[in-house]
Amino acid sequence: MLFELSPDQEVLREATARFLADRVPAETVRSLRSSASGFEPDYWQAGAELGWTSLLVSEEQGGGSISGSGLVDLTLVAHEFGLRAAPGPLTSTNVVAAALASSGGAHTAALADILSGAAVASWCLGGPPPLDQLGSTGVSYRLDAGSRDAGSRDGGGGDGGGSGGGAGHEGAGDLVLSGVARPVEAAAQAGHLLVTARGEQGLTQLLVPAGTAGVSIEPLRTVELSRRFFAVRFDEVRLPASAVVGAVGEAAELVERQLQLAIVIHNAEAVGAMQAAFDMTVQWAFERYSFGRPLASYQALKHRFADMKTWLEASHGINDAAAAAVDAGSPEAAELVSAAKSYIGDYGTELLQECVQLHGGIGVTYEHDLHLYLRRVTVNRALYGTPAEHRLRVAGVVEQLKERA
Repeated sequence: MLFELSPDQEVLREATARFLADRVPAETVRSLRSSASGFEPDYWQAGAELGWTSLLVSEEQGGGSISGSGLVDLTLVAHEFGLRAAPGPLTSTNVVAAALASSGGAHTAALADILSGAAVASWCLGGPPPLDQLGSTGVSYRLDAGSRDAGSRDGGGGDGGGSGGGAGHEGAGDLVLSGVARPVEAAAQAGHLLVTARGEQGLTQLLVPAGTAGVSIEPLRTVELSRRFFAVRFDEVRLPASAVVGAVGEAAELVERQLQLAIVIHNAEAVGAMQAAFDMTVQWAFERYSFGRPLASYQALKHRFADMKTWLEASHGINDAAAAAVDAGSPEAAELVSAAKSYIGDYGTELLQECVQLHGGIGVTYEHDLHLYLRRVTVNRALYGTPAEHRLRVAGVVEQLKERA
């Protein structure tokens, strides 16, 4: 999280912190293990009123940032989520909101639902192996040029918002989706699914309303207590051209930006969880005595804490830099995002494992809060590309720079 916050940013952070402390303390998060959804609709709507869903959307479209840098503001919320291992599809809903906001006003009704918290949204990217690699998608589409009256087809006219739909495809044929997307956060609770699909024309994104014929959702197992992930199957799902977000075959650039947004938000959550675990462990080391001395007084443990503090501060710094670069549209954004994801993915889990070890036996008990943060960091590490995949992306950027030189 930023070292210095503006007064408005501090208000946002404090409001989110107070709300989460009141609504989802640690004992509540543990109780969500048996919840089918992991969060309640009224909880999410109240969060939307605090601004959780609107920071990546312009004021003209019903959103608005605090500081003028919406993604940077959103990392403050995500950091508080990580500090408390809070429930709710913060990343997926904001990524979909940002995508719809950039689609030229074609999906205004769905965007309004997301901003108000009346509905959540999920991003369907990735698929079963071998389509689970970074940037892959398990869903394909084909154009059905034989059907011209898109509005008369089953599956509806997108979300009913705006006119013209998918950027210049009025009168075009339907699109038919097939395949499986996984893991998809909060798919069973989502009112809208943003599907990234591949086809002969290139990457295309479509907004699929919940309950569309041919869409089936299966729960996946996860180590998380409050977040739910699903496999979403598309069996010849027919959609009108108005469901397209952007233009057919031209979604590659938008998908790359969505990936960057998702990774920065996830990283901010992971850093918040790292911070909570580190603070908890430092306090434990000062309160726990061995041979008449606090654990924190032993030189060997001081060295381990120094390493952990270094990893933590570096994680704060590198994700703050990535967030600022993505928000500003910097040419260095892709490299910084991948560097941050790789570093935090590796050292976040390393820090949490150290915290568990330093706590001793109590660190592996269900009643202790430490595992809540270990679960959050572990799952975030695996989503939107592994550290190894992102190191390869950084290497590719470096290679391109060498060739240009």
